[in-house]
Amino acid sequence: IRTIISLSIVYTIGQAVISVSSINDLTDHNRDGSPDSISVHIALAMIGLILIALGTGGIKPCVSAFGGDQFEDHQEKQRTRFFSIFYLSINAGSLISTIITPILRAQECGIHSKQRCYPLAFGVPAVLMATSLVVFLVGSRMYKKVKPQGNIMIEVSKCIGFALKNRFRHRSKQFPKREHWLDWASEKYDKRLITQAKMVLKVLFLYIPLPMFWALFDQQGSRWTLQATTMDGDFGSVQIQPDQMQTVNPILIIIMVPVVDVVIYPLIKKCGINFTPLRKITVGMFLASLAFVAAALVQVQIDVSSATCKYLPFRCNASATVHFEPQLQDVTVGPLGSTGYMTFETSQLQVNVISGGYSTTKDFGFPHGNRHTLEVKNNGTGVIAEWLSDNVTSKPEEGNNLIRFINNFGEDINVTMGETSFGRLSSLAASNYTLFTGGRTDSITVIGNSTSCSVKSESLGFGSAYTILINQCTGGTLNVTYSEDIPPNTVHMAWQIPQYFILTCAEVVFSVTGLEFSYSQAPSNMKSVLQAGWLLTVAVGNIIVLIVAGASKLSEQWAEYVLFAGLLLAVCIIFAVMAYFYTYVDPSEIEAQMDKEEKEKVKKDQDNYEKQGEVVSRM
Repeated sequence: IRTIISLSIVYTIGQAVISVSSINDLTDHNRDGSPDSISVHIALAMIGLILIALGTGGIKPCVSAFGGDQFEDHQEKQRTRFFSIFYLSINAGSLISTIITPILRAQECGIHSKQRCYPLAFGVPAVLMATSLVVFLVGSRMYKKVKPQGNIMIEVSKCIGFALKNRFRHRSKQFPKREHWLDWASEKYDKRLITQAKMVLKVLFLYIPLPMFWALFDQQGSRWTLQATTMDGDFGSVQIQPDQMQTVNPILIIIMVPVVDVVIYPLIKKCGINFTPLRKITVGMFLASLAFVAAALVQVQIDVSSATCKYLPFRCNASATVHFEPQLQDVTVGPLGSTGYMTFETSQLQVNVISGGYSTTKDFGFPHGNRHTLEVKNNGTGVIAEWLSDNVTSKPEEGNNLIRFINNFGEDINVTMGETSFGRLSSLAASNYTLFTGGRTDSITVIGNSTSCSVKSESLGFGSAYTILINQCTGGTLNVTYSEDIPPNTVHMAWQIPQYFILTCAEVVFSVTGLEFSYSQAPSNMKSVLQAGWLLTVAVGNIIVLIVAGASKLSEQWAEYVLFAGLLLAVCIIFAVMAYFYTYVDPSEIEAQMDKEEKEKVKKDQDNYEKQGEVVSRM
């Protein structure tokens, strides 16, 4: 309990330091809204992160083990229920944080200048952590406290080291083999420590394949979020941002943990199936592999919907016919209309435009592989034809939209969309493309010499590029026409829900079971050691992602999903074989037996001593 309290204080201090590091006014001496010494903020942030990492590394394995210690040996069912509730609570906190933190961050605060309130977003968790620590301390008298038994890790490490060294010294065939290689430490260490070390190493060996599960699971916040950026987040009245899809996991955890614990497991038991912890973990790995197969299928649909082969559109403010030489293609478009992109196998084009009795012919040359827009305007006295270079050849990343404007007014105008200014556009001029967050709507405002009007933009989806033609003002309302340069994402984000559901089911049967299994198979003085070993598999899994993704060199994302699914399936089979040969132990029974043997030995030694004393007295 002292470890939990002391490291919780370290964690809280780390949170507070992070909050302080995000205060721009700390070094903003000239009051321009930006820190004058960014290195100070970086240093504070690094110190805060180190303190948080230190606190987390110490708290996590101890808290779960401490919770398990509150139950007696005969309360196995209640202990299992505790680990389910414990895991549910973690995800409930994650869900609340995901919702509340962006709201806090969006507030404006500051002394000299008002900016996004990151200090508040970091500070509130620090206050809540301090509050939870106080609550924990208030209830300390009610806790069952296991007496510390020294630094057991050092003792176990020394025992293992001595066993290896002693075995190497006696590697000759003249020395008889021993039942277990750790038995070579019996010359220096007692039987209890050796037996406990055997139990721990037996479980840790079983953990070797487990990081592969976390290598897939933790891609929710990376690969799956990137996948969501190429999808449509329109849920009717709600626009879901790609990173918000991650909230599906904690929501499903809160639902599935009680369902699995209260409904699924009892049903399996009634069917006469012995669903042991290791079988649960195996099923969890298989389900995670299946989730990535589902992700690959979704990715295939995204790739199909994103395939475009368009290179040259045509826009006109009046009905017009365009004749292209030398490829003899004719295109007709109505007023304020536009065509899709067309592909031309030449860099030289002669264009003849006919509109309203007027015509014009122009020669154009442009480089291969680029996109251009032909803009045509009938101004009542003739036809104007201009090429616009489109510097966009692929979908915007991360679900953003690219937007540009064409001035179809008869005068120069200033164009603003939301808080972004596109500058002053002359008649028939086009702005550059500007990046906007997907799924949003903004106010489009136009100010001319004698004109000022605005209109609310349409929702342009995710991953699109649009050219917006500014036509005219009517009673203060701006009339615009939307021309789709790159279509928005069409595969809906809801298609990610099945893969999230499968992965959540995998997490419930894998992670919750793993915590309980680690506790149940550990000696009384090494509960935290195995909990730490379980958490270590998470860190190793993150490293595996970097190695596999870097080494695979796969150009297609769906292929990478299949690769990870295949790797986990192979690891799942290996783990199933290892689990088949694993023998469950009851550490409390083993330790009770050792206690009994030690008492009998002490009594026997005492009896021998008394007998020797009697013999001496007779002499």
